[in-house]
Amino acid sequence: MRGGGNGGKLVGARHVLVRGDRARYSRPLDDRVHGEPARRPRGTWSSRRGFVAPLVFGVVLLSTWQALTGSGVVSTFFLPTPGVVAETLGRGLLQGSVLNYTWITLVESLLGSLLGAVVAIPLGYAIARNALVAAMLQPYLAALQAIPAVALAPLLALWLGYGLTPVVVLCALLVFFPIVVNTTLGLRTLDREVLDAARVDGATRWRLCRHVEAPLALPSVLAGLRTGVTWSVTGAVVGELVVGGSGLGQFLAVQRDYADSAGLFATLVVLAALAAALHGGVRLVEGWVSRRVGE
Repeated sequence: MRGGGNGGKLVGARHVLVRGDRARYSRPLDDRVHGEPARRPRGTWSSRRGFVAPLVFGVVLLSTWQALTGSGVVSTFFLPTPGVVAETLGRGLLQGSVLNYTWITLVESLLGSLLGAVVAIPLGYAIARNALVAAMLQPYLAALQAIPAVALAPLLALWLGYGLTPVVVLCALLVFFPIVVNTTLGLRTLDREVLDAARVDGATRWRLCRHVEAPLALPSVLAGLRTGVTWSVTGAVVGELVVGGSGLGQFLAVQRDYADSAGLFATLVVLAALAAALHGGVRLVEGWVSRRVGE
């Protein structure tokens, strides 16, 4: 791979080393010993169990739930039947109320995730590359992480008032920790040979970060973001329960006051689906980035 100046050398060095190492160590043992590519059978159970296993478990779970409530072992006041929950959820979707609440919670989660990532990624880089910064900040970060989010919510309301802002900040705090930890870990575990090769080619700190460290550490950063966006939904709900709002957390509070167990379960289903959708979206981006880095 050719390029002008040190930047071209740097990109070339990264491309050759990373791709060469990945190709050398990712091949199956039979390929390296016999020199023939191993052919794997298609349509095996191992390739389908990622879909079949959770589907079977879900059917068993719903069947057990229906059996407990249908037989009267558990009162439907405390545990409504799956059919009633589905009916309540469908009615809320048709009326549009659930979608409105979900949209507000989604906005809070995304804004909180963005804010948390903007602060966490540079801080994780500083901790990974500067021993003084790491020694200075890590004890305080560990102490702050130990404080429950529900305990921080009233303080944020006192500082920032009520409404969208304190909820977004609470989401950002929950997103912040997994991203900063994964960013630090991803940078600290980079292949030293690749970094040394880039430095030999004359890479400055900025070019090293842009062309080598950032692409190689990005899958780890995205893994932290994948965990963080799931927690951001929790932060949005906790924030709305404590400081108020107009999302699913506030909807849960109303249903709790009316002892609407079917509505509570339906809202929990929506929250689970929202968290799963955000998690899956980041997972898709993570897979795409991993393939691009490996090219």
